[in-house]
Amino acid sequence: MHGNQQPPQYGHSQPYPQTVIVQKKGGGCLRAVLIGAAVLAGLVVVGGILGGGGETPTGSGDTTVAEASTSAKKRTESKRAEPEQAGIGDVVKDGKFSFKATKVETGVARVGDEYLGSDAQGQYILVHVTVKNIGDEAQLFSGSSQKLIDSRNRKYDTDSGAAALGLKNSNAFLNNINPGNTVKGILLFDVPKDFKIKAVELHDSIFSDGVTVALNS
Repeated sequence: MHGNQQPPQYGHSQPYPQTVIVQKKGGGCLRAVLIGAAVLAGLVVVGGILGGGGETPTGSGDTTVAEASTSAKKRTESKRAEPEQAGIGDVVKDGKFSFKATKVETGVARVGDEYLGSDAQGQYILVHVTVKNIGDEAQLFSGSSQKLIDSRNRKYDTDSGAAALGLKNSNAFLNNINPGNTVKGILLFDVPKDFKIKAVELHDSIFSDGVTVALNS
C-alpha cells in the first residue's frame, strides 16, 4: 500500500441504476398489457360485427321461407278453386248467351233427303246445343261464329249452308233470340274422315272471346 490508497474491493461492485431496470421491465409489461388489451378489443369488435351480420341473413331467410310458403299456399288454393273444363251437359256462358252442348253425332255422310240435302266432303259432325239469351236485349245467334276443335287444336268453321239446306231444326242460321228465350240448335261441321274431335268453342258473336266445351270425354 502506498499512502492513503485503498485496496481494491472485490465482490462489492456498484449496482446498475435501478431506475433503468425498472424502466425496461415496466415498459415491457406495459407494452404487453396494451397489446393484449388492443387484441382483446379487436376480437370483441370483430365478434360483434360477425354476430350482427349473422342476424340479418337469418331474419331475411326466415322471411323468405315464410313468403315462399304463403305463395305456395295461394297457388294451391288457386288450383283448387279452378273449375274443371266444361263438358256435355254443362251450362257455360259467353256474353249475352248461355250454352249447353247436349249431344254429338259423328260420321254422318249426308244431311237432308234425296231431293234436298248435302253430302259431306269428309264427314259431318253435328253438335246439338241449347242457347239461352241471358242479356237484357235481343241477340243474334249465328252458327258461323262457332268453332270445332280437333286434337291438334286446329279450328273448323261450321257449314251453315248445308245446315240450312239439310237440317230442318238447325236454328243456327242468323237466329235472333229475345231476352229470356231459349233455342235448341244444331251446329254442322264438315271435317276429314280421320278427324279426332276435342272440343267446341261457343261464341255469342264473332267478336267475343268464346267458351270451350270438351267433347272427347
